[in-house]
Amino acid sequence: MAFVKKQVDVTPIEDTVFAIVKLAKQAIMEKGDDAVVNATIGSLYGEDGRIVAYDSVFGPYDRIKKEVKAAYAASFTGNESYRKQVYEWVCGDNKLHLAHSVIATAGGSGAVSIAINEMLDEGQTLVIPKIAWGSYALMASMHNVVVTSYELFDGDRFHLRDFERVCREVMEKQHKLLVVINDPCHNPTGYSMSMAEWKQVIGFLNELSVLGDVVILNDVAYIDYAYQKDARAYLSVLNEMNAHVMCIVAFSCSKTLTSYGLRCGAALLLAKDAAQVREVEIVFEKMARSLWSNIPNAAMENFTYVTTIGKDSFLQEKQEYVELLRKRSACFIEEAEACALPCYPYKEGFFVTVKMPDNQTRDRFHEALMKQDIYTVKVNTGIRVAICSLPLKKCEGLAERMKEIYVQVEAER
Repeated sequence: MAFVKKQVDVTPIEDTVFAIVKLAKQAIMEKGDDAVVNATIGSLYGEDGRIVAYDSVFGPYDRIKKEVKAAYAASFTGNESYRKQVYEWVCGDNKLHLAHSVIATAGGSGAVSIAINEMLDEGQTLVIPKIAWGSYALMASMHNVVVTSYELFDGDRFHLRDFERVCREVMEKQHKLLVVINDPCHNPTGYSMSMAEWKQVIGFLNELSVLGDVVILNDVAYIDYAYQKDARAYLSVLNEMNAHVMCIVAFSCSKTLTSYGLRCGAALLLAKDAAQVREVEIVFEKMARSLWSNIPNAAMENFTYVTTIGKDSFLQEKQEYVELLRKRSACFIEEAEACALPCYPYKEGFFVTVKMPDNQTRDRFHEALMKQDIYTVKVNTGIRVAICSLPLKKCEGLAERMKEIYVQVEAER
């Protein structure tokens, strides 16, 4: 007997991140904070070991009238002022000659999930990177969508050839393509594609679209923590999409504003044809209504205020933490290079990932790290180090310690 639908995965969820976070916290309680390296938490933390909550964000939020916080949003698609400001904020100085719409979502996760659910039929295949945020595959599973993946790197560059191979195989099979590109500040490697790489991707997808429609799901959760000032410049390449290619940009207020618990985000729909954008907008609006009804009114009002009237204060405060991330990542990467600890190519963002030859080696290494009170997160052929939450003093010497443990693990094989 089963009360749930037949085609659903009833395997209990194993959220490895939260499980390791719990172990790290237990170790800290038993041995003290100084004895433990907790490089698991995927939120921005200060040097004091406390989660960052921007004064420039939560000060204005606290001043929002309680009636505004209590009220429903103006629409299932989100407040009009919010939708307009999300588009302006995400696109920046880029002039996009594309039809567009914005749908408010329950965080960036909501934007990704709704796209997977509504752009593919059950049994079709979603294309993701081989090293990726684990929830892509989970969302696909819950929507009865199959997952296949492309190699992310060819040396220290984006693996365009494997991207093309996998996308072509899927397109030839189902004459429809939905492909995830988590860029810039890829989770978990910290890689960001170059303008040239984006041009190659769009050029290829335009060619591929003669076989069927193409949807790019561009997850930009960490875009506001890029080190490069022109991190949004690649969006101008989307102007080169032809009429059979659409881009859905998944944006996260959670990451941008350090407001993880407010669950506010957006899906930006971009395409040549306004009628196609409108069709997707209708479907997304109906899906939003059926899932979360509407997004917190105050969260949308707060984002609009912070990124307009409060913009200068917000950018100044955020930049302090971008510079802190830069220092932490530079410390870890430089020391990793000095001791020959292999890492995937990192450019910017919350995470650095140590490269593993296979998942069996990764598992042994991960266990050995925990025995030495170093807590990290396993990803496909890698060990994720969350520099976003790791104080600089704990970044210092960490790569060398990890290398010593790795050498010992290999010697014991």
